[in-house]
Amino acid sequence: MQFTTPVGLGKDGLDIGHRSRIMLLGSCFAQNIGERLLRHKFNVCCNPFGIIYNPLSIATVLQRIVSGKPFDELSPELVEHGGKWHSTLHHGDFSRNTKEELLYCINNSLSQAHNCIEEADIITITLGTAYVYERQSDGSVVSNCHKLPANNFSRRLLSVEEIVECLGGAMGEIAKRNPKVKFLFTVSPIRHLRDGAHDNQLSKAALLIAADRLQAKFPGCTAYFPAYEIMMDELRDYRFYAEDMAHPSPVAVEYIWQRFCEQHITKESIALGRTVEEVMRAMEHRPFDAGSSAYKRFIEDTIKKIASIEEQHPYLDFEKEIEQCNTLLNR
Repeated sequence: MQFTTPVGLGKDGLDIGHRSRIMLLGSCFAQNIGERLLRHKFNVCCNPFGIIYNPLSIATVLQRIVSGKPFDELSPELVEHGGKWHSTLHHGDFSRNTKEELLYCINNSLSQAHNCIEEADIITITLGTAYVYERQSDGSVVSNCHKLPANNFSRRLLSVEEIVECLGGAMGEIAKRNPKVKFLFTVSPIRHLRDGAHDNQLSKAALLIAADRLQAKFPGCTAYFPAYEIMMDELRDYRFYAEDMAHPSPVAVEYIWQRFCEQHITKESIALGRTVEEVMRAMEHRPFDAGSSAYKRFIEDTIKKIASIEEQHPYLDFEKEIEQCNTLLNR
């Protein structure tokens, strides 16, 4: 007997390996996948402006990354609220105590992202919601309201045409500079229940249709991974949600990650990822006696394992792990 509705995963020609240069943008789900790719030592630039939910902000961020134009003291995105400085194009993780600290932080991330996008093989875009908040002062769409007073913003639902136009324009600019790049779309499985159950469905529907139209507009260089559909059909049970009943549980995220690997990660990189995971778990091991000879041998064996991986795959970066191992040995 079959107790789920499997979502078919046809091959679309978008294969990801450890040599692929990947940029991920979008909602919490993009962050979840990006963190797993980073853990397995893929070449990843993940959410350089932080988590972003709506497609207009994602398009604005993509265009800013392509231009590489730094932010300055007069940038309208910079606001002070609650004793901190924020950027309305950035997640709260970038907020700082002074404007100077904020500018340094966001411009450093922008510079790294600009270098990444010029050479990227794959740009993954995860769309979270079609609702946007516009500033009353200038009509600009913000990525994050940073708890500013609600009367500073107006809220509305984007049309499919708006989404296709703004994201299509950004994709076209990127493709001119980087003709080899491919785009991978997903719609986030996270339910935006603050929008209301019905409005959340309207939002997701707009995103799904827009993603489909963008694939038709850019044939041959776009693909779609059905994260939303897997959550809705294969994991149709509240036990696969976190306590807020909106975000996928860790088990669900892991399952969707496995399905992502099945669809897009090459067999060679899946095997290499398992080997890397052994090292990462070894780094997380906490001994009963950190000064014992047995633990010292364990660390030495881990260093040898890293050296063996690096010898076969010199493009992988284990500098942080080697430094950590040496610190543990020299205690």
